[in-house]
Amino acid sequence: MSQKKAILKLDDKEFVLDTLVGTEGERAVDVRTLRDTTGYITFDDGYANTGACESKVTFIDGEKGILRYRGYSIEELAEKSTFIETAYLLIYGELPTAEQLKSFKARILDNAQIHEGLRIAISGFPSTAHPMAVLSATLNTLGCYYPELGTNERAHDLAQLDEAATVLISKVRTLAALAHRAKEGQPSVFPKPGNDYCSNFLHLMFAQPHADHVVHPEVARALDLILLLHADHEQNCSTSTVRMVASGGANLFASVSAGVCALWGPLHGGANQAVIEMLEEIHKSGDDGSRFIEAAKQKGSGVRLMGFGHRVYKNYDPRAKIIKAQCDKVLKLLNVNDPLLAIAMRLEEAALNDPYFKQRNLYPNVDFYSGIILKAIGIPTEMFTVIFAIGRMPGWISHWKEIAESPKQKIHRPRQIYMGNTERAYVPMEKR
Repeated sequence: MSQKKAILKLDDKEFVLDTLVGTEGERAVDVRTLRDTTGYITFDDGYANTGACESKVTFIDGEKGILRYRGYSIEELAEKSTFIETAYLLIYGELPTAEQLKSFKARILDNAQIHEGLRIAISGFPSTAHPMAVLSATLNTLGCYYPELGTNERAHDLAQLDEAATVLISKVRTLAALAHRAKEGQPSVFPKPGNDYCSNFLHLMFAQPHADHVVHPEVARALDLILLLHADHEQNCSTSTVRMVASGGANLFASVSAGVCALWGPLHGGANQAVIEMLEEIHKSGDDGSRFIEAAKQKGSGVRLMGFGHRVYKNYDPRAKIIKAQCDKVLKLLNVNDPLLAIAMRLEEAALNDPYFKQRNLYPNVDFYSGIILKAIGIPTEMFTVIFAIGRMPGWISHWKEIAESPKQKIHRPRQIYMGNTERAYVPMEKR
């Protein structure tokens, strides 16, 4: 609690409100008692100016382009860490020792298989089912196979968190890959013992029955980096959804299943998919990107560059520089001859060099480069958001844990400003 106070004047009265200061200097007016003391509530459509929680997981400074997990810069983690080690950091708050990391990896590898009933359930979805719908449904169903891990008894579920976390981090990629194969009418394959996390996922996605899918280390590294960069991003729509569901006492499986539903929305998790769809539209029109760039600079043209600029980062997405270097490596390695990628490179060059885009900070963001990488390695466009969900799983688990461990946690219950009809009498049918 800060020593500073805020004075609110209402109805010729003054009310003194406490203030809070976070460890990175973020400041907030504490309005938790506002309704009780004044009869007013705050109105903040979209919660853009509302701090809904205190958290120790992730810090973002959008003005300075800073992203840190548990105090560690995203640049340093991307260079020196892996997705699995970063997942441990997010969930437990500290980097693991060699023994802790070995044990964590082993538990994830041991949990890659899913029950036969789930395989049958996935094969029963219609071919038109979106992979995100299948993933959300099967994550919730997964909890049915581990009733001891998702009891909705908070103390018990917390005691079982180690196992529940590794079950989810491991099996989410198996469920995702099988959802893709079922949609494509392909028979399921089984995880390959000994493969690293991302190589195993690509094996599950693309291997033929009784055959290996050989994954180049740079491709596996690129996917690992995408997952690491998406592992958490503070109080976004899906993470806030996980926290809200968890605040009601729901178990981890139910909470992350809800997170998938929130992430599915095109305004949230569909940004890298939108990049590829934009490139497809440009190509379909016969443009090489040049006309599109000029149209994007014309006010009122209705043309919008997808994957450029960011709502949170007002200067440059710190994840974009990291993923760009890996994107360049993968494209060179695979030598992909794809007209969409040629268009993408032309858009990138314009955004990085054209004064119009530079003055407006419309730089390529992480979604731009991750979309290009995923397309280059053969991930279907509708699976892009699923990849996002796999990467975000450790962050969701971390935030569920924070809610569950808080002794004074209240159920999330926002207020509203009612703008409908005032009380009125029922009108009988014959008088309407």
